[in-house]
Amino acid sequence: STRDGDPEIYTMNLDGSNQTRLTFQKGYDGGAFFSSDGTKIVFRASRPKTEKELADYNDLVVNHLVRPSALEIYVMDSDGKNIQQVTNLGQASFAPYFFPDGKRIIFCSNLDKRDPRNFDLYMVNLAGSDLEKITFNDSFDGFPMFTRDGKHLVFASNRFNNRSHETNIFIADWVE
Repeated sequence: STRDGDPEIYTMNLDGSNQTRLTFQKGYDGGAFFSSDGTKIVFRASRPKTEKELADYNDLVVNHLVRPSALEIYVMDSDGKNIQQVTNLGQASFAPYFFPDGKRIIFCSNLDKRDPRNFDLYMVNLAGSDLEKITFNDSFDGFPMFTRDGKHLVFASNRFNNRSHETNIFIADWVE
């Protein structure tokens, strides 16, 4: 929500009561998902560092916009404590989702840098190590999610589309 002027992550009860702000750092925080056991939250965030980056960010927020060119993946406890940056890739990394085991994260990124619109799926452990590229497609692959049992991966892709910018949904068997 931007209710406090800066895009932040909140939790609340299903009826809208008990709204609790979880993030407080300047920069965009969003795209949050709980781990399957409900103890952790994974999200994407930007952290403007220079005066120029901060001025640009503030101008965008005032106009209800976000420039998603430099987003990193973060995790925190479900109460907002123990926030830790997982990635430090300097690219647009987003759509993070926990593996069913809660020990790894799958996300999409344009890390390859050949084409800023070409996103592939990556996985990384919670400490930020063992980064591994999962898809190798020359178009957009994103928004990955596992089935609860971890046997299937669902994701969106522009592969095999009939028209430019058309997105299809894929289901793949996940084999360790």
